[in-house]
Amino acid sequence: MITVRFVQPGPHGPVEDREVEVEPDGRSLMKAAVDAGIDGIAADCGGNLTCATCHVFIPPEWQAKVGPARGDEDTMLDYTAVERRPNSRLSCQIRLTPDLDGLWVELPERQY
Repeated sequence: MITVRFVQPGPHGPVEDREVEVEPDGRSLMKAAVDAGIDGIAADCGGNLTCATCHVFIPPEWQAKVGPARGDEDTMLDYTAVERRPNSRLSCQIRLTPDLDGLWVELPERQY
């Protein structure tokens, strides 16, 4: 099992700050969030890369391991509810592997 942390900042501290344990079996970060009931991930398309409602921000210390958005994901990031940043990713495109143990991601203030 690996641990992944989801943090949604608010004006007076985190709105959501949860750690979940997940099998590092290649499932998507989005799937792990949905299965754990993380409120900040809507995942309307179920991971089919068509909705941009699983937007997350990758902290600097994890960017090299997670990697950048490419291709269709990069295009879809132009349609997020909260403006994309250089560290934006769609969590449906991040596969959980053992080397991502301890990963944490920041959730945007909204997905719509």
